[in-house]
Amino acid sequence: MSSNLLLTILTSPQLYLLIFIVVVLKLSIIFVPQNEAWLIERFGKYRSTKEAGLNFIVPFIDSISAKRSLKETAVDVPSQSAITKDNISLVVDGVLYFRVLEPYKATYGVDDYRFAVTQLAQTTMRSELGKMELDKTFEERDLLNASIVAAINIASEPWGVQVLRYEIKDIVPPSSVMEAMEAQMKAEREKRAQILESEGDRQSAINVAEGKKQAQVLAAEADKQEQILKAEGEAAAILAVAEAQAEALRKVGEAANTDQGQKAIQLELATKAIEAKRAIAKESSVVLLPDDATNASSMVAQGLSIISALNKNQHS
Repeated sequence: MSSNLLLTILTSPQLYLLIFIVVVLKLSIIFVPQNEAWLIERFGKYRSTKEAGLNFIVPFIDSISAKRSLKETAVDVPSQSAITKDNISLVVDGVLYFRVLEPYKATYGVDDYRFAVTQLAQTTMRSELGKMELDKTFEERDLLNASIVAAINIASEPWGVQVLRYEIKDIVPPSSVMEAMEAQMKAEREKRAQILESEGDRQSAINVAEGKKQAQVLAAEADKQEQILKAEGEAAAILAVAEAQAEALRKVGEAANTDQGQKAIQLELATKAIEAKRAIAKESSVVLLPDDATNASSMVAQGLSIISALNKNQHS
């Protein structure tokens, strides 16, 4: 009984219809991954572009002609020879970064867009290097990369491809040029070293001269200060001597106004008169004396009369 039922089910047209429906649904539903675009053809002719997500096609009629990635792609540009503006042969390689913007153009506008973009990058790089001299290729590499990208984007627009950037990995000049560049760099380094050394010597000489000048200034200032102090000391000493002499004269004057002072003056005058005559006698054998000055007492009397006259004048 069970075998007959199974046989009946297997030979039932409903089963075949169910299987057909499942297969049709399987073929009509497609899931496009993120950042991809699938191109659909119907009877060999472009029909539509399916983007990421759930999509439907007609089974047995529609077919997937191409699957294009919309991600950024890096392609290695092989090494190639290029001649600069000053006729120097270089070996250059690089990396190209691009992405597909229009899947339709990238599929039907060019046979192999990767190969086409790579070849275009090589030819453009040779053309741009031919516009520059050797030194500029090393100094202005960023400008060179930007020029290559701009030129490639103009040419690759019909292919639906956008070049994001181009990076030169290495620039290798001939060995003779390398040796000349090394010699130039060595000479430049020696030149800079000599300049730095001369600058150091010049700064050292300036420092020594400034030190000597400062020392002379300080010595002059010290000498000036010493002379000022010495002058101030001498002035103070003279002032002190003058004050002492004035004080001595004042005290002598005060003592002369007394009786004892008068007697002391008389005695001093008599003593000096006697010493003066003695000195004259020693120097000469002839001594001349006034008529009224035959003895010391008369000379003392004359001196006392002069002092008395002075005292009277002071009191009057």
